[in-house]
Amino acid sequence: MTAQIIRGADVAKQIRAELKEEIAELKEKHNVVPGLVTILVGADPASQVYVGQKEKTAGDLGVYSERYDLPEDTSQEDLMALVDRLNKDPKINGILVQLPLPKHIDENEVLIAIDPKKDVDGFHPVNIGKLMIGEPDYLPCTPHGIQQLLIRSGVQTEGAEVVVVGRSNIVGKPIANMLLQKKEGANATVTICHTRTKDMAFHTRRADILIVAAGKANAITADMVKEGVVVIDVGVNQLGTTAEGKRILCGDVDFDAVKEKASAITPVPGGVGPMTITMLMLNTVRAAKLAAGLA
Repeated sequence: MTAQIIRGADVAKQIRAELKEEIAELKEKHNVVPGLVTILVGADPASQVYVGQKEKTAGDLGVYSERYDLPEDTSQEDLMALVDRLNKDPKINGILVQLPLPKHIDENEVLIAIDPKKDVDGFHPVNIGKLMIGEPDYLPCTPHGIQQLLIRSGVQTEGAEVVVVGRSNIVGKPIANMLLQKKEGANATVTICHTRTKDMAFHTRRADILIVAAGKANAITADMVKEGVVVIDVGVNQLGTTAEGKRILCGDVDFDAVKEKASAITPVPGGVGPMTITMLMLNTVRAAKLAAGLA
């Protein structure tokens, strides 16, 4: 068996086409233009790339965007004051503070200061609580992207044994909760594994759907999965660089070996990654509709 490759870039392109139409219709019929602001503190190269990608995607879709590049030594008070001002700005529907922040800034305090109605990352405790009870305003972007990959690839989640490797607040916990909800694209039986799990392979071999966000290259090998499993690899690990200076990346799954047993698998890069920014744009559009009383 050679697995179907689930290409996130293709699914993201499909969703973005749908969003572009919706954004144009919101402007034409309701004079509503979704607005997104990104805040970058410091000059972390990876963060600069991510923020640039978000800006470009917003522009391509017709989303109004602002960007604040703040110096590394920006104080907690100044950052909080900026968030407070943006909370009150009616042009802005979504506020995204790029993480990680410099060590002298309390990330939790900043994230909690964002108006939950403008928390398009979906990390505010209010939005996490709504997710837990099955009534979310916004779903966290990477888990939502994973769920859409499954739905749009025709993967049956209802009644499926799902095993999630990793318990982060960004991926592991939210995707586990989303897939056990009594909803389309969910209704699964979910197990979470982590660094203290005894005999992880016992659990991963039971999985009909295996979602891996362990942060370690080759954490999942072919002997740890069953024939026909669907594998979603969230990991991004740098193995080195080419002679030209390009990063050599791999996921958390031994792709070449596991794809011979899996029925479907995401590659790294080009799998989950392209979905995250797309779902951020989807949340921004939803925030604009909620603010305008259209959702």
